[in-house]
Amino acid sequence: MAVIIEVMAKKTSSKKELSAEQRKELLGILKARFEKHMQRHKGLAWADVQAKLEANTEKLWALSEMEKTGGEPDVVGHDKKTGEYIFYDCSAESPKGRRSLCYDDEALEERKEAKPDGSAVDMAASMGIELLTEEEYRGLQELGAFDLKTSSWVATPANIRKLGGAVFCDRRYDTVFLYHNGAISYYAARGFRGSLRV
Repeated sequence: MAVIIEVMAKKTSSKKELSAEQRKELLGILKARFEKHMQRHKGLAWADVQAKLEANTEKLWALSEMEKTGGEPDVVGHDKKTGEYIFYDCSAESPKGRRSLCYDDEALEERKEAKPDGSAVDMAASMGIELLTEEEYRGLQELGAFDLKTSSWVATPANIRKLGGAVFCDRRYDTVFLYHNGAISYYAARGFRGSLRV
């Protein structure tokens, strides 16, 4: 029994690690994006970001999950207090690999018919990232124009969620809007954007 547990523990821990080749490829993609969009991270140097990433393999794995699901993660800030670099999903539209999800697992359980494949909150947790808050989403929109055709679930305040609702944002008419829906709803044009601190 102890051997089985040990093997399972090894499988779990290795699951969140990339091979040397995967790390190299991902770092190349992130570097190219970082250098292409310097307006998102003025005053920051890629060498410093890369050093942080190379020292934190689990965070690098989370970034690879963001990339695989179409998020196009990029650095949007640096927390001087903690020294962490902040990544957001910066894809033009809500990440393709994360759409048609209801808000959270409670909503998924509540839905009796035509259930989606999962929930935004659960998928974010499995990827090791957090849903953007409304404030973070609005901050992202100051760096460019995102979600002109799609929308993205954002972290919902507890008082709204308690009553069965959830909130999402998009950008229309050059304005960022916050809306509400039942948490059990899901749409082909709505995904979620995540944040990661490294």
